[in-house]
Amino acid sequence: MQVDLEVEGTPVTGLPRFQQAAMQGRRLRRWAIGLGGLAGAGWVLAFFVGLFAPQSLWLPLLVNQSAALLVLVAGLQSAWWVARWRERVMTPLASNSPTVEEPSAAQGWYEQLLERVSQRSLHWLGQIGAATLWLGGWAMLVLLGIEQAWNLALPAAAVGLSATVGAVMALLLAFALLVLERHLAQESPAQWPEAGALAQLTRVVIITLVLGALCLLFASESAVWPVRVAVLTGILPGLVAIELLLRAVLSLFSPRREQLEPTLLARTFIADLLRWPPQPLLALQHELHNRFGIDLRQIWAFSYMRRAFLPVLALVVGLGWLLTGIHEIPLQGRGIYERFGKPVQVFAPGLHVGLPWPLGRVLNVENGVVHELATSVGENPAPVQPDPAEGPAPMTANRLWDASHVNDKSQVIASSRGEQQSFQIVNMDVRFVYRIGLSDQAALAATYNSADVPTLIRSTASRILVHDFASRTLDGLLGTDRIGLGDQIGRAVQNDLQKLDSGVEILATVVEAIHPPAGAANAYHSVQAAQIGAQALIARERGAAAEASNQAQLQASLARDQASANAREINASAQAAELKFTAEQKAYASAGQAFVLEQYLSQLSQGLSKAKLLVLDHRLGGSSNAPTIDLRTFTLPADPSPARTTAQPGVAH
Repeated sequence: MQVDLEVEGTPVTGLPRFQQAAMQGRRLRRWAIGLGGLAGAGWVLAFFVGLFAPQSLWLPLLVNQSAALLVLVAGLQSAWWVARWRERVMTPLASNSPTVEEPSAAQGWYEQLLERVSQRSLHWLGQIGAATLWLGGWAMLVLLGIEQAWNLALPAAAVGLSATVGAVMALLLAFALLVLERHLAQESPAQWPEAGALAQLTRVVIITLVLGALCLLFASESAVWPVRVAVLTGILPGLVAIELLLRAVLSLFSPRREQLEPTLLARTFIADLLRWPPQPLLALQHELHNRFGIDLRQIWAFSYMRRAFLPVLALVVGLGWLLTGIHEIPLQGRGIYERFGKPVQVFAPGLHVGLPWPLGRVLNVENGVVHELATSVGENPAPVQPDPAEGPAPMTANRLWDASHVNDKSQVIASSRGEQQSFQIVNMDVRFVYRIGLSDQAALAATYNSADVPTLIRSTASRILVHDFASRTLDGLLGTDRIGLGDQIGRAVQNDLQKLDSGVEILATVVEAIHPPAGAANAYHSVQAAQIGAQALIARERGAAAEASNQAQLQASLARDQASANAREINASAQAAELKFTAEQKAYASAGQAFVLEQYLSQLSQGLSKAKLLVLDHRLGGSSNAPTIDLRTFTLPADPSPARTTAQPGVAH
């Protein structure tokens, strides 16, 4: 029952919890400082581990254990505030008459503003309470730490001798906290009401430390569960921290009275469930009775449910066990029914009934599901990320030789240089499209004759490829041999799988790429470029030779034709001259001097055909004087007048 100092005559000096408040406060302070120091050291170690080994088991382990210690520190500090209030009630301070200080006249506006802000802050702090702020701060710190260390993708790794040392230290600390928990659990509620709640918070830390020690002891390179459990240990202190944060927030809406005895704010329902035997219903019943005054023991329905709980639970468990004999096979699967460990029948898709587990069980087998398998995969293949339809092409679409691909497999092939035999290396990407056979025998063979079907296909294909490629050359693989290469490899792999009775059916063999290694791509490109350049140079020289030959033939033909034309022309001219001479000779023989005169006049007319001539007969005039030629020119006068004047530039005789 809480003590209200405003009620007159309230005795507090005779109450054991008030009498031992000072001693309890000192204990709580020492425990809080010690455990807080351990939690701080754990945070510092976790910080350095996160810097140098972020994928180590130690990071989540140290963070979760430090978070559990901080949860206990928050509970101890919350109990310390209650003990401090009781101690102040037992030893009140001497009341002094308050002296009112008048504000100095020289105080400026800035000092007055600071004083007003400080008074307002103290007022709000008094309304909220320091205990609430500290509890909310501790809970937020715990949640932030657990969130930073939460990583369920941590790889398994061996931690060596340090794991043993860490496990021993965690168990020693858990034993010390167990002693503290037993001491708190044995405290009387009348002497220390908060001891029971603190004991429950101590169990949270003990469970976290013990689980962490088990993770360290069983950690190895092949075990993944210690790492997962080390990360999941943060769930319990995280849930307790969430409840403490909610209680701190909800306490803001309850009125605070300085004269009323405070209660422990760090009391948690989740920590109260950590008891043996587990009694969650009893804890819920006590919580409802204490908080809301509801007593479930007075309701007959709950009493009947408690009495009928075990029979009903046994009936439900029995029906559930019988229902394990009903098996549903999906449309894309089949089921191999085993009765007492012996395969009896292959179930088709649908609903089937058999013996319940473990007398009968059904092993799932695929039914016509088609898979694609590459002959080589990287050690740590990256997860497939969907690429946008309108974005750039993914890197996997780069099929250039100078780019390395995760599915490329290096293979040694034959090579011949002149008369010497050697070998070459090529990268290839060969994929197999396969499925489990549709017959019942194939389903049984795939289930019982091979533990890992993809590994079996990959190893068989690797052996076939080594044997097949040993007799092939690079030119053949890049040329005509590539056409039937996929069919030959597929048939060989299928034959070997049938001999092993694997139940696998190879549907298609796809040769995605065969090319030299990425490191030799530039050299191979240079060789190709040199070959192409040599062939181009030969073709260019052959073209130049053909052009020169044709040009010489053209020039010779033109010279021959020109000579023939000239000879024909000269011959024709000679024949024409001969005919003309013969004709003129005959005309002179028949006409005589008249022909000569006619020829003279013809030649004269021809020669003077474009000349302006004036022909005068010497017989004109009849006198002894020679003919006179008037060389005057007649032009229009410069000044027109009725009279016309002429000028006689000269007279030629």
